[in-house]
Amino acid sequence: MHIRNVRPEDAGEICRIYNYYIETTCISFETEPVSEEEMKDRIQSFIEGECLYYVVEKEGKMIGFAYMHPWKERRAYSYTKEVTIYLDHEQKGKGVGTVLYRYLLERVDTSRIHSLIAAICIPNDASVRLHEKFGFRQVSHYKEVGYKFGEWKDVGHWQLILGKDVSLNK
Repeated sequence: MHIRNVRPEDAGEICRIYNYYIETTCISFETEPVSEEEMKDRIQSFIEGECLYYVVEKEGKMIGFAYMHPWKERRAYSYTKEVTIYLDHEQKGKGVGTVLYRYLLERVDTSRIHSLIAAICIPNDASVRLHEKFGFRQVSHYKEVGYKFGEWKDVGHWQLILGKDVSLNK
């Protein structure tokens, strides 16, 4: 496996992976497939926003991606980020998520980031296991906050406190 920074030209492969979840699962609360152009814009905004965004490849084929982005817009939230991971659905359960998430988490600047949040549609046992493997703990459970495929869906938040060395003067 090879992990690298995302590039705008990855948009097509990211759409292939992500749109599967939009169209067939409740893991993403988006309801319409994302176009390659829209995904390029999203990737570009993350790059310009200095967000961590990585893709993982195996034998030259993209098999997953993970990124970190602002959790909320207000200034006081700037030390908290949200993390997201998606794998090619055929790669689930093969350890790819563990390798990719470890790579992402090892690159978080704890002098600027204190807390990470992961939002998970419940139930999603695989995602819960992955996050808890890295020390995330469930801190919320919202009932029936999303509606997809004719059903109300719950969402939980898992949080990881990174450390106390955040410089609040930056």
